[in-house]
Amino acid sequence: MTVKRQEQLIETAGKRLTQNYRQQPIVLARGEGCHVWDVAGNRYLDMNAGIAVSCLGHGHPVFVKAIAEQAGRLIHVSNLYYIEQQVRLADRLIARTWAPESNRVFFCNSGAEANEAALKLARRYHAVTTGHPERIELIACEGSFHGRTFAAVSMTGQEKYRSGFGPMVGPVKFVPYGDLAAAQAAITEQTCAILVEPVQGEGGVRPPPPGYLKGLRVRCEQTGTLLIFDEVQTGVGRTGTFFAYEQEGVVPDIVTLAKGLAGGVPIGAMIASGEVARGFEPGVHASTFGGNALACAAALAVMDAIEQERLLERVRAAGERLGRGLEALAERGKPLTIDARGKGLLRGIALSKDAAPYLARARERGLLLSVAGGTVLRFSPPYVVTDEQIDQSLEILATVLEVA
Repeated sequence: MTVKRQEQLIETAGKRLTQNYRQQPIVLARGEGCHVWDVAGNRYLDMNAGIAVSCLGHGHPVFVKAIAEQAGRLIHVSNLYYIEQQVRLADRLIARTWAPESNRVFFCNSGAEANEAALKLARRYHAVTTGHPERIELIACEGSFHGRTFAAVSMTGQEKYRSGFGPMVGPVKFVPYGDLAAAQAAITEQTCAILVEPVQGEGGVRPPPPGYLKGLRVRCEQTGTLLIFDEVQTGVGRTGTFFAYEQEGVVPDIVTLAKGLAGGVPIGAMIASGEVARGFEPGVHASTFGGNALACAAALAVMDAIEQERLLERVRAAGERLGRGLEALAERGKPLTIDARGKGLLRGIALSKDAAPYLARARERGLLLSVAGGTVLRFSPPYVVTDEQIDQSLEILATVLEVA
C-alpha cells in the first residue's frame, strides 16, 4: 500500500460515489485497539470510533471470534423464523431496562430506523390501542439529530438536514433543548409523543440542565403523551451507565439504541414498555435484516465484553480524565475555546469558530476526531482507550489549538 494507491482510491471515489459526504482525505485500511492505519501506512489515534460506534475498538479478540464463528454457522434467515441470537440479545437488553418483566424490543438496522419504529409505534398506540387517532402531533428539540429517514429527519431540529426534502412528516413542534417551561407549554393532550436525546450529540454534545428530563416525564404523565429517549449515541454505556437516562432518575416509554450496540456491525433497537408495545401487531411493521443472527451475535459479544471487562467503570474513569483535560484546554484556549462539555466518553470542546479546520489539523498530527454542531470538536473513543492514549490526544489537541 502506498501514497499513490491512496490517491487513486480517493480519485475513483470522486467519480463513482454520490457526493453527499465530506470525507477526510485518507483511506483507512486496518485497525488495532484505538489505532487505525490508512493505506499509505500512516497511523492515527482513533478518538472518533466511527462516531461512537466501535466501542470495543478495532480487532477486539472476543468480538472478532464471535463474528467469525457466527458467520460460519448462520448469517441471515429473516424474521419468518425465530433466531436464537436475537432472542438471547432481547433477553439481555430487556434485563437492563426500567421494566425487565414487561418491556419489549424490536430490532432493525440503524438509529434512524429505530427512531422511525418508535414514532410509528407511538402513533399507532394512540390510534389503535387507546382509541385516539387524533393524537398525531409530535414534539422534538431544536438542535436535535434523529436520523435521515423522512420521519427521523422531520424530527431533527436542524434546518440544514431538512433543507430541500420537504414537505416533511408532521405535524412537528420544535422547542428549545433544555427549556422545561417551553416543553411543558408545548406538550398537551393532543401530543402523541416527544422525542428527546438525554445528551444532544450532533447538536454539539449538550447535556440537559438538572431536572429537565424529570420535568418532561411529569408533563407527559399529566397529558398522556409518550416520552421517547433517543439513546442512539448515548446508549450502551457511552455516558458511563448502560442507558444515559439511568443518571437522571427517570424512565421513558420508549428508548432507541444503535451505534455501539454491535460494535460496528449495523443494528438498531427500539425498546418499549409492555403497554405501549401493544401498538405493534403482526404485519404492521417489520425489517428484513433486523435482528439477524450475525448482528445479534456481535451485539452479544459487546454485552459480554462490557460486563466481563467492567467497561462501564472504565468509561466513567476515562471520561473523567478526558473531561478534566478538555476543561483545562478550554480554560487555556480562550477566546478560541468556549467550554468543555459532555458525559462519560462522549465529550466535546466548543470553539468560537468553525471546527473543521482544527479537525483537519488534528488529523495531520495523527488524531482522529469528529465535528458536532459545526463548532464542537467531539471525542467518542472506544471504551478500551487507555489513560496514555487520552493524554496523548490532549497533547495533540493542545498543539492544534496552539495552547501547548
